[in-house]
Amino acid sequence: MSEKKSVTFNLFKVSTEQFAIVGEPPIENEAVNVTTNFRFGIDPSERKVAVFSRFTFLNSNNSPFLTVEGACHFQIVEKDWSDLFDANNNTLKLPKGFAAHLFMICVGTTRGILHTKTESTPFNKFFIPLINVSELVVSDVVLNFTKTNNEVMTV
Repeated sequence: MSEKKSVTFNLFKVSTEQFAIVGEPPIENEAVNVTTNFRFGIDPSERKVAVFSRFTFLNSNNSPFLTVEGACHFQIVEKDWSDLFDANNNTLKLPKGFAAHLFMICVGTTRGILHTKTESTPFNKFFIPLINVSELVVSDVVLNFTKTNNEVMTV
């Protein structure tokens, strides 16, 4: 079990990575499924971590009709970064609770992006369901990466 550790960080950027409406919304009472995808980006030189959450809505034929991906970009304070970053192994270890918190912020932000992009359209009735991120993050998250031109690296 991981030790509970407080990490000091700032949210410095929110971005809409993807937004697409394909065709018409499903008919009333048609079954709709939602797929999810999460990923990280890292910029060790700036102590930055990005969390991306993508949601794709599928109609009863399993065809996508709506996709939204949001990202939250965070910067971790230097002292906490040095506790989490292992330069010898090129890894960043995010404590379980902290990783879940970042996911929660990103999911809520993406939910807001979806609402704003679909407001006053027939697609506004589709929303990102509530997600218990503590069920998604069951242990510390260890991110492995390699250097690539000081760009944000997706892991």
